[in-house]
Amino acid sequence: MSAGPASLDPGGRAALGRVLDLLATERASVSSVVDTDRGWKVHVADSLTGLDVADLRQAGRIADVGAGAGFPGLPLAVAMPSARVDLIESVGRKCEFIERAIGVAGIANARVLNLRSEEWATEAAEGREAYDAVTARAVGRLSTLAELASPLLRDGGVLVAWKGRRDEEEERQAERAAAALAMRPEAVLDVGPYAGSRNRHLHVLRKTGPTPNDLPRRPGIAKKRPRG
Repeated sequence: MSAGPASLDPGGRAALGRVLDLLATERASVSSVVDTDRGWKVHVADSLTGLDVADLRQAGRIADVGAGAGFPGLPLAVAMPSARVDLIESVGRKCEFIERAIGVAGIANARVLNLRSEEWATEAAEGREAYDAVTARAVGRLSTLAELASPLLRDGGVLVAWKGRRDEEEERQAERAAAALAMRPEAVLDVGPYAGSRNRHLHVLRKTGPTPNDLPRRPGIAKKRPRG
């Protein structure tokens, strides 16, 4: 299992400490957890559990969908300095916070994109089938996340979704949607004791072929009318 913040070098810990300090003074509502001490577990340790997934640990390009206040994207960028991490977030105030956090922490391999993932994954966009891995933390149902990830991922790439307690129906829905999305559920890792939630699980889904021609659908449709 990953060692969490203890696995970071001193420079990495200092960088993420600056991110958490900035979050503690942030006036805009970008996260419900702003206490620095709690942030190390709830935000940083939770984010770094993603390194338990070998495909994510070895990825060269990562897209963090629905990046929120920058987690897991920023901790992963700090822990993986040779990877390029794009944090995709549609809410402007959250993007502004991430921009400031990248600046104060000096995270050179991360950037924030203020748009919807569906826009970034269209045929004409730079994000189309450009990533080795997609991450998503507390964003939506597995079938919705798989649909958003599919057009961003190269063939064979993986989605790593941070979820809480396992939901059998949600998992069956993702299985039913697999063929239509070219996204096969592959593994579920129980990382609860090491993260900010005792029920934390990481779901790994793999891209199994070319992106289906009807993806992405219009922004918001994957959440309103999920496949499966």
